Parts: sequence; C-alpha cells; structure tokens
Amino acid sequence: MVAAGATYLYYTEVKPVVIFGLRSDYAHAIPYQKIPAGLDSLKAESCGTCHKEIYDEWKTSIHAKAFEDPFFQAYWKRDNNIWVCLNCHTPLENQQPTLIKDIPHGRVEKAVEEPNPHYDADYQRESITCAACHVRDGVILGPFDDSAAPHPTKFDPTFRTAQVCYRCHNVVSGPAQFYNVGPCGTYAEYEGKYFMQERGFICQTCHMPEIERPVARGGPIRQGRRHLWRGGHDPEMIKQAVAVRVQADPPAPKPGERVTFTATLINAGAGHKVPTGDPDRHFTVEFLVQDKDGRTVSQQTDTMGRWILWQPVVVEVYDNRLLPLASREYKFSYRMPEQAAGLTLKTLVRYHILTDDQHEMLQTKYGLTADDPYRFTIYERAFPLSSELTAALNLDAYDPKLACRVDGKGKTLYKAG
Repeated sequence: MVAAGATYLYYTEVKPVVIFGLRSDYAHAIPYQKIPAGLDSLKAESCGTCHKEIYDEWKTSIHAKAFEDPFFQAYWKRDNNIWVCLNCHTPLENQQPTLIKDIPHGRVEKAVEEPNPHYDADYQRESITCAACHVRDGVILGPFDDSAAPHPTKFDPTFRTAQVCYRCHNVVSGPAQFYNVGPCGTYAEYEGKYFMQERGFICQTCHMPEIERPVARGGPIRQGRRHLWRGGHDPEMIKQAVAVRVQADPPAPKPGERVTFTATLINAGAGHKVPTGDPDRHFTVEFLVQDKDGRTVSQQTDTMGRWILWQPVVVEVYDNRLLPLASREYKFSYRMPEQAAGLTLKTLVRYHILTDDQHEMLQTKYGLTADDPYRFTIYERAFPLSSELTAALNLDAYDPKLACRVDGKGKTLYKAG
C-alpha cells in the first residue's frame, strides 16, 4: 500500500509528463503582438511584399512547417496534444488557442487554461513565422541600426549572436530527468566550443548563410543572411557535416588472410554534436560483403547516437555522438576466401530521424503518413575484394572541411585539421 502510494505521488507530483523541464522563457508563449504601424498584417505573406527573397526562403524551411510537420503532429498526438509543445512550434500567443494563466508546481498537465480571444488558426499554420523573431511591442527588430522602413524598426544585437536561437534550441532537463544535455539541447552543445567561438562561428554561419543583397525591395545592398535553417531534415546538410573515409589493413589481402576495414567518421562540418536535436536521431554504419549476385554473405552494423531509459526515471545511458572535429573509427574484420572473385565490400552510413520502432509506432497508432524519409543514406561505396581494393580505397580518401566553410563571396572560412 505504501509502495503504491509512493508510486502514485511520484508520477503525479514529481515526474514530468513531458521529456523536458520548464524554463521560464519558454514555459509561456511569446506575448501577444499587435500589428506595427505601417503594416496591415503580421502574416509572413504580408512581410513578403517587401522582403520577397527572404519570404521565399522561409517558405522552404522547416521553421515554416514546424506545426504541420507530420512527425511533429504524430508525436504531439501521442503526447495528447499537450499545450507546451506549441511554445516552440507556434511560439506567438497570437497563434495559440488557449492562454496559460498558471502552471501549479510546474505540472504542465495541471495548467490553468482559458480561451484565447486573439487566436488565429490560419496564423498558427505559419508555425515559426516572421513576427516570432522580429516583432516586439509594435516594433520590427533586426540586425541593422540604420534601417529606413515604412514601419518602426529597432536594432537588436542578439540577431548577430547565437542567442537568438537559445529559446527553443536549449531545452533543459526537469525533475527525475538525468540527461547530459536536454532532449533538444543543440545550443548547449555549441556553447563553450572555443574553436568555434574564437573563429566567429555562430549558429547562423551554417544555418543562415551570408549573402549580399537588399534586405527589402529597393533597399541598399547589405551583408545579410539567407532564411533557410537547413538542418536535421535535409540530406545534403547532413552529408556536408560528416566526412567518411574507409581503409583496409592489409591494403592488398591475400586469399585466406584476415583483412580489417576501418570506416572513420569525422564531425567536420558542425559546430555541435552530430547527430543533434531529438534523442531518437542517430547514425548507423554498415559493412556488407556481397557476392556477384548481390547476396549478403557477411554483415555488421554499428550505431552512433544517444540511448535513454525513459521509465521510471529519464536516464541517459550513454551518448557516443561526435563533438565538433572529433572522429571515431568503426572496424569490420573479414577472412578472405580462396575464391574472392565477384565479392564486394559495401560500406553505408545512414542518418535516421527516428528509430524503426518509433516510426512503426507513429504510423500504426498516431497516423504518421509522412512523405519525408525518416532515414537516408549519406555515404555509400562498394569496393571489390581483389587486387583493385587498394586503388579503390585510395580514391576514397579526402580532406574534410567544414560544411559552412565558404561564405557568400566564396571565401574559405575554415579548414579542418
């Protein structure tokens, strides 16, 4: 009886119902914002009248799809559409159906809610929209202090730092949660990385590449940034972040000899750990020996990511992700047969947005119907197990560079190693 009571109190008063803690600046939506003087709407399309290129870029971004994204919708349904998730996916109070008046003891399931008279369902579908970052108290905030615009403007120095990403990309742990870094803690992984900060690298360096162009139609040409925010859902961004090299020892194995293949993965292009963000994201490194008909005769798979125990407490069991510029070797040993003709070694590195089990669960229970692939191959090479092996592997060696190595003028910013 005592044990049952203690368990009940633990789950109702101690353990959070979400996998993160409530930090004060994202426990509530960004306060209601009025339309600044000179504008007729807060809608992104209205901003696009003058800021067309920026608007067109935003429309292609995951920020613009953060609410309607099928993965988010499936996960959110699993979590009973809990209100707190909206504070990052539709962060403006204007976009949320209820107002949160109180959160007793930090329990999100006990929050006191009331209808929001300013709720705009169409605006909610804009997700992380222009005003979420740029509108406060009737003024348009931005990175320039000499703007001439038909609306009030104000220079905000945080747009020139990583601080502007902090609110939603630094989710912290809560009670009974023992992470090294919170479940969406990319900012914390970047923070303190001296070699990035000394070189002036911030989140925007890679995720909002520099470009020279007018910020608004008819305005002066400025050194601005593209509003793309490519990241964990973009195969090309992942490919540029991770360098891969495969080597053999001995380089020219003889029949009957055991050869060891080493795949080296290098975080050559990210200023944070890879993978980052949602704890389900991970890489797999696969070695397959296949015969001339494509049948697999030997196989090995290794995994890089985070492994977390979710019940009865949240405990990060281990984390073998790569820090910036760190590398890790994965080895596969195979005894060469007397007849190796037609055999090939295939090496694949895949990136997974979520695990196979999670994907199946979201499909069968929560209606996930995403066209967006939840895993994709970022590296694939096949090497003949013959005298040509050494030459083939030599072709695979290259000098990794940062994905964000080139600025808007084509100038090399940084070279790894």
